[in-house]
Amino acid sequence: MQKEDCFYLGKVVKKYSFKGEVLIKLDTDEPEIYETMESVFVEQHKNLIPFFIEKSYLHKSELLRVKFEDVDSEEDAEALIGAPLYLPLELLPKLTGNQFYYHEVIGFTAQDAVYGTLGTIVGINDSTAQALFEIEHNNQKLLVPIIDQFLEKVDRDNKTIHFHLPEGFMELYS
Repeated sequence: MQKEDCFYLGKVVKKYSFKGEVLIKLDTDEPEIYETMESVFVEQHKNLIPFFIEKSYLHKSELLRVKFEDVDSEEDAEALIGAPLYLPLELLPKLTGNQFYYHEVIGFTAQDAVYGTLGTIVGINDSTAQALFEIEHNNQKLLVPIIDQFLEKVDRDNKTIHFHLPEGFMELYS
């Protein structure tokens, strides 16, 4: 399994018991849907290694307590701390309406009600306080905040996102 065929699920944050259990911080708003996983890919030395799960359950509602097969000691668990976890993209829950995964909209056309075609979404910048669409527009990169007030419609069939940007927005880029 290649990393580009997967999504980031979370990471091992600490060991839990002397029997090799670990606590995983999941990167999701719905941790309960991952409570019954049978396996997960653990990144070790830039490779994704499948780890099979003996048992798992939510711990304090936001962490997943997991016992992996063949991880039977504190030392084994310690070796996993900080390791990122991944699952195949096809296991992502399907989103509808104006909800979307960041990777899903790369390559979509950005269309605005007033300004027309803005360009192609080439990336998402989520390293700032406000996540931003990066849109390639006339050899320039437009940065559009990902907020409900600007987002009119996600059209998956036509690979288009329709915006309603505020008056004067495009003048920022002229």
